Amino acid sequence: MNISTRFGAKLPLLSNLVPIREVPNLGFLPFSHRKRGFRSGFSKKMALNVEKFDVGVENQLGLIRSATESNADEAIEALKAGKVIAVPTDTLYGFACDACSSEAVNRIYDIKGRKHTSPLAICVGDVSDIEHFAVTDHLPHGLLNSLLPGPVTIVLGRGESSILEKSLNPGLDSIGVRVPDSDFIRIIARGSGSALALTSANLSGQPSSVSIKDFENLWEHCAYVYEGGVLPAGRAGSTVVDLTKPGKYRILRPGRTFTWPKSIGARPRGTPMRSPKSLELKNDLKSTYLTYQDPCEATRRSSAHSSTY
Repeated sequence: MNISTRFGAKLPLLSNLVPIREVPNLGFLPFSHRKRGFRSGFSKKMALNVEKFDVGVENQLGLIRSATESNADEAIEALKAGKVIAVPTDTLYGFACDACSSEAVNRIYDIKGRKHTSPLAICVGDVSDIEHFAVTDHLPHGLLNSLLPGPVTIVLGRGESSILEKSLNPGLDSIGVRVPDSDFIRIIARGSGSALALTSANLSGQPSSVSIKDFENLWEHCAYVYEGGVLPAGRAGSTVVDLTKPGKYRILRPGRTFTWPKSIGARPRGTPMRSPKSLELKNDLKSTYLTYQDPCEATRRSSAHSSTY
């Protein structure tokens, strides 16, 4: 079942929630917790993209590897050694590192030229891992599984029981969590034994990357660059959903899975009317996502709090 179908079938779980009127101070970051078994095989799209990989010019630095399961152990070892790697996801190419390594996290900020006041998101391999890093017991049963894996960032409270390092996004009591619908990053997240910090593979403020050539000038700063072909999602990041408060929700940023309903008002400049594989859920979006807020204001506020993922 593809993400649009799963989203469409399960989204009514949000219908009993009420909108948040204020946006909390939020942070985002990708991760993994413990080793898990990995379902065999990679998605057909990833396989097709990898088959098109040309190792000629791109591999001149010896950094390029295919984003296949056979190269996962190498990626995991690099992460455990505190290195930064570049990986494809279900939205964009991203830089990933061990979120519990302050040195590795600082390296990502330096590579991107990103302000340290801008928080990162985390990525995990499985939905069941989220409870180790964020507060989930207030959510309706099955909601997370209806949204993930997929191109969605869920913002949750960190809580006192979170095993995340306090040095990660200091001063923030929330964390953005991703479980991408992308096999390679999920297997390395499972195998790393730690949360993964994840952010887009580009210089801060520059266009996001849908191929490794888009950030060729940054390859030298990575231990490895994992090739997954040209990603089909376009340059839209994930849809960012705030679920920090019981019974309340807010869309902080429309992303890849988002279709902007014309009937709810003007579309903010730069927001795609319809991204590839966007949701055909105009009625549901009107009733559960956006009727309670000014869409332009929501987008302006989200840009200050969210990373590209």
